[in-house]
Amino acid sequence: MIRHIVLVRFRPDLPSKERLGIFVQLAALDGVVPGMLSFHAGENSSSESLERGYHHGFSIDFKDETARDAYLAHPDHKAAGARLVSACTHGIDDILVFDLEL
Repeated sequence: MIRHIVLVRFRPDLPSKERLGIFVQLAALDGVVPGMLSFHAGENSSSESLERGYHHGFSIDFKDETARDAYLAHPDHKAAGARLVSACTHGIDDILVFDLEL
């Protein structure tokens, strides 16, 4: 299984409704992309104060690398990804991606 972890630094002026809309758009890929097992998103809740400006994030569990790669290539993911990048002050530089093999 692959856990796809994405941390995001949204623009400070971005309405919470837009953040939610991005997460809903990404979550909608469940059932569209075979092998996508779960989606979770939200705001950082750690008390350690080590988020370094990454106050929001999401994770997606995939059955395997093939499912993850199908998600990455899917046109709906590309559309949601473009929306996510445009919601950040410095674009892609405000997004951190880490895939963990479980």
